[in-house]
Parts: sequence; C-alpha cells; structure tokens
Amino acid sequence: MEIQDVFKHYMDDMKMVEDLIREHQRSYVYLIPEIADHIIGSGGKRLRPLLLLISSDLCGYSGDRRFPLASLMEFIHTASLLHDDVIDHAVIRRGKPSANSIWGNSASVLVGDYLYSNSFGMLVEDGDQIVQKLLAATTSSMAEGEIIQLVRCGDISATEKEYFSIIEKKTALLISAACAIGAILAKAPESEIEALARFGMRLGTAFQLTDDTLDYVAREDDFGKTRGMDIKEGKITLPLIRTFKECNPDERKIIERVVENAGEDSIEEVISLIDKYGGIKYSLEKADRLIEEGKAFLEIFEDSTPRKAFFTIADYVVERKL
Repeated sequence: MEIQDVFKHYMDDMKMVEDLIREHQRSYVYLIPEIADHIIGSGGKRLRPLLLLISSDLCGYSGDRRFPLASLMEFIHTASLLHDDVIDHAVIRRGKPSANSIWGNSASVLVGDYLYSNSFGMLVEDGDQIVQKLLAATTSSMAEGEIIQLVRCGDISATEKEYFSIIEKKTALLISAACAIGAILAKAPESEIEALARFGMRLGTAFQLTDDTLDYVAREDDFGKTRGMDIKEGKITLPLIRTFKECNPDERKIIERVVENAGEDSIEEVISLIDKYGGIKYSLEKADRLIEEGKAFLEIFEDSTPRKAFFTIADYVVERKL
C-alpha cells in the first residue's frame, strides 16, 4: 500500500471531515474564516484527522462521532500553528506567507484562540468525558512544550532528553491522542487503546524529528520553508545538539556565535559542521528506530487494511524527500 492508496481509501470519510471543518470555521466575524481558511487550506495533509479515522476503522467503529472529533483535531493543530508562528516570528508556513505576516500577531493569536474554543465546544457536544479529559491534558501539555521551547530558545546546552521532551509535548501527544480516540470510540479493550496511543507517540515523535532534520537539508520548494530556519528562530534541534556534543572547542564557538547572531553565511557554516559530524544521519536513524518501535505496538491487531494504512503512514514519515 502506498500513501496515495491510504488517502484514496479514506477519501469519502475525509470529505465528511472537510465539510465539518468548513462548517465550524464559519463566523459573522469575517476575519475568522479568512485566517482559518488561509492556514487550513494551505496544503496540510490532515494527518491527525486521518489517523483518528484509521484508528476507528481498525477497532471496528463506523459511527458518526468520528467525523466531528476528527475535524476538531485539525482545529487544535491549526490553532497551535497560528500561535507557533507568532512566537517564532515566522513569515512562511507551508510555502505561503504565514497568517501573522499578513494579518498581524494579534489577529493570528485571537483566531487561534477561537479555534481552540470552538474545538472544546465540539467536545462538549460529543459529551464523552474520557475523550474530553484526554484532549484537555493533551492541549495543556502542548502549551507546556511551547513554553519550555520558548524558555530554552537559543540555549545550545540543551540535551537530547530535553529536546525529546519538547517534541513529545508539542507534536507527538496530539498525534497519540488521535490514534487513541478511534479506539475509545470503538470501546476497544484497554490494551488496544494503549497500543494505539504508544504507536501514535512514536509516530509523532519521529514526524517532528524528521521535520527538524529536513530543516537543514530540504529545498524550500519541497518543504515550504527556508533551509536553516530553525537556527534563525533559536530552535535547538537534534542534528545541532548531536553536532555540538561531538565537535571540537573551536567549532563549538562557531555554533554558539551563529545561534546568537544567525546570518545566512554563518548558517551554512553550521550546516557544514552538521554534515561533518553526521548530525543528519544520527537524527534520521533515531526516527527510523522510533517508527520500528511504533509498528511493534500494532502487532496485537490482525492484518487488515487500516493496519496496513498505519504502517504506510509510518513509513511515509521517515521517507519524505530530503
């Protein structure tokens, strides 16, 4: 099964989700749908809604509750992106001007708040306290991850353990929740819910790790942002953490200077050091191991189309173009 086959198989279900996304981003305040549509319609793959639908399918749930819950996963994700771009002073998102660079920081933050509020309104309508508690804890942890990253911005002394803690909170927990919710809807055994949650954590961590690695090597046309942007934003990610640990004192001074005063030429110096010390290879190998660990959690399920779909998405995460 190829990634295109996964999207094709769930095309009808995803259309239901898309319809609900459009319905729930409506508002008489014109700026809300305008900004929401700018980012929601900017080419994201709807990974989190898709994972929830696949999880539901894997565990045998085909009821209507999966559609609004899948759509609110995209709202939570979109709200976090709007807030992230303001914090990072981003000017590009998915190859297009970021919302904050067009409408300003205040509008972006407030529309992000609106999407968060809308999501929790949909959760109240659904009425499942287990799902409510899971997503309340998840969004709190996402905010914690952003705050930790903000506090550690530009701190080259960051460790691998600290880095993984941040990306687990910022990215992996929401992906884990998407995988678990489908099983919760199906009233699956706790062992299956836990297996899917753990698969989602590995998948989400590998997804962000691969994203952070692509930042140093991918072309803007392929990846939607300028190479080395994380250094400019003071984000200390695994390729750089590994390189800083391995390089000599003089090279560490170069990295410290570049992180403190990022410039185009200087960033290329750091990228050369990352290449020299295998920071890219090291990080991608970590992502590969996470994916293999995640797949192992799915062994409790019988072979099926949704299980194959999960495996295909897992492979896709680490096979994206460098």
